[in-house]
Amino acid sequence: MASALDDDEIGSDDYYSLLNVRREATQDELKAAYRRLCMLYHPDKHRDPELKRQAEQLFNLVHEAYEVLRDPQSRAIYDIYGKRGLDVEGWEVVERKRTPAEIREEYERLQIEREERRLQQRTNPKGTISVGIDATDLFDRYEEDFEDMVGGGVPHVEINRMHISQSIEAPLTAKDTAVLSGSLSTHNGNGGGTINLALRRVTSAKGWGEVELGAGDTHGPLLGMKIFRNLTPRCFVTAQCGLQFSSRGVRPGFTTVLARHLDKNTMGYLQWRWGVQSSMNTSVVRDTKSSHFTFALQLGVPHTFMMMSYQYKFQDEDQTKIKGSVKSGFFGTVVEYGAERKISRHSVLGATVSVGVPQGVSLKIKLNRASQTYLFPIHLTDQLLPSAVFYATVGPLVFYLAMQQLIIRPYLQSQKEQELEKQQESSASNIAKKKQEAESSVLLMQESVRRIIEAEESRMGLIILNAWYGKFVTDNSRKHERAKVIDVTVPLQCLVKDSKLILTEATKSGLPGFYDPCVGEEKSLKVLYQFRGVMHQVLSGDAEPLRIPKQSHRIDADT
Repeated sequence: MASALDDDEIGSDDYYSLLNVRREATQDELKAAYRRLCMLYHPDKHRDPELKRQAEQLFNLVHEAYEVLRDPQSRAIYDIYGKRGLDVEGWEVVERKRTPAEIREEYERLQIEREERRLQQRTNPKGTISVGIDATDLFDRYEEDFEDMVGGGVPHVEINRMHISQSIEAPLTAKDTAVLSGSLSTHNGNGGGTINLALRRVTSAKGWGEVELGAGDTHGPLLGMKIFRNLTPRCFVTAQCGLQFSSRGVRPGFTTVLARHLDKNTMGYLQWRWGVQSSMNTSVVRDTKSSHFTFALQLGVPHTFMMMSYQYKFQDEDQTKIKGSVKSGFFGTVVEYGAERKISRHSVLGATVSVGVPQGVSLKIKLNRASQTYLFPIHLTDQLLPSAVFYATVGPLVFYLAMQQLIIRPYLQSQKEQELEKQQESSASNIAKKKQEAESSVLLMQESVRRIIEAEESRMGLIILNAWYGKFVTDNSRKHERAKVIDVTVPLQCLVKDSKLILTEATKSGLPGFYDPCVGEEKSLKVLYQFRGVMHQVLSGDAEPLRIPKQSHRIDADT
């Protein structure tokens, strides 16, 4: 089970980093690391009163870390809760006599209870706002018809439809959930609304059932039921039936879907729908880390069509995706292409161009903000005009690039700097304390380092010439930034044993003689060392393990 240590604890009192041992370290490895640091920090080894006081503080810290990690129960609690879990006052955890496995089971049970309490308080709101825009006057108008009219030279763009929908979930029990949803729509001056209430119950690990009641002034009252059932680990089925009451009578409807995992990334679906618009549909969906493919074929009244779509997912931090699809049937043919990209932590912006016969050319703008979706379908022309396709394609791209450069990037950079500044302010006192401890450690290491260097020089062993830890500025575009590094030559040399230096996979700010010079920023360790009279150099990431010497670190004489 992964450790639940907070970032603050990892950066301050990470006992594993302090002892420079793996998180899976054995008792023998802990004991060896503890003895090594005891020889360095034991107060009786220092005569100077100030050094003796500093040594006592660091010795107590090392002793505390060892006592926690050597005891299986304390270690299990520390791995899960961090240092605060060891403080019984105000933090009742579990019985201290339990085994590590029992402690972990208790932690998982408490996590489930907290999740259930959180579930009771969650409403999980979801909403969609769609604003339809008619911009056909930009491309389809006849100029001569408007020359004599006041303002006739300005194309007329109007909002011709709107739709707003919202839903919230209200967990009643661990198995029962109520979903309340509503919608309002208007089109060319005519509108209406609906409200629905669904009660869902999880009947078992294999399925659930749902009853839905609805009312509105557009379709009338609705009574429906839906069930879901896993038939096998690779196959499931859903069935939905409903009765729609209206002035024309009762309209029954039934839909069932059978789905099966064809392989790890591929699903196959068979759908049958009976009612006002009856149809049979089959589709295959393949979703991988880098792509998404869909093929669908439907036979029905009035819609029969074949559709194929493909989406490519770029492996970048902005989660960029490009997509294209073609759909052809009795209604005509539609080709769509577009892209979407993450513009902030919770926002995704997308644009899709739709070109079809007889639909014409449309541009669809979509913004997802957390659980809210904003849609702006813009109808440009009823004809296939190259100019409309060109502007629908290039216009959003130019607009996005301008917004990205002038607004989005400066805003995100400002937000990042503010968060970093707050983080540094909140940890300033702790970092000052760690800096003082690191400086004290370096003073206490001087005599040991002198002996280690003498021993290494006598056998042409490992000598740390220079070592820096922190933020390095190597990118020419960031030359205005100031490097934030500290000299850690002495602490690293102190860790050399038998001409070897081994650092475990943990943040290096917790090592003896180290501290974090740039909280919240990316850090590295740069080491220039000599082994067998030959110069070596290496740059290692903060949490990367490091073993030196290595042949790959060697600096060639001709470079």
